[in-house]
Order: sequence, then structure tokens, then C-alpha cells
Amino acid sequence: MNNEESPRQKIKDLFKVKESFHRELAKISFEEKIKILIRLQKITDDIQTSSKKKWRKRIWKIT
Repeated sequence: MNNEESPRQKIKDLFKVKESFHRELAKISFEEKIKILIRLQKITDDIQTSSKKKWRKRIWKIT
């Protein structure tokens, strides 16, 4: 057998990383999550605008 990881080990490692990622996201404040969501909405709006499709903006306005 060579030094490469087995597919099962790669999958286990992937799930460990995914779990760690979700734990870190859970630590983010609600306000920060909303800011992230708005940034993603703006990115989506930019993509839709550049694709020449008619698009209704759905960017939340937070005061």
C-alpha cells in the first residue's frame, strides 16, 4: 500500500473539517450573520445585474 490516504479516511477528515466549520459559525453573533447575509445578497445582485437578466433586488436594508 502506498502513502496516500484511503478514501474512507479522506471522508472522515472531510466530515471533521465540516463539523469544525459549523462549530465556528455557531459562535458568530446574530448581527454578524446578518451582515454576512447582506454581503452575499449584494454579490448575488452584482452577478444578476451583469448577466443582463431582469432581476428584482432583494437586498435587506438594515438601519
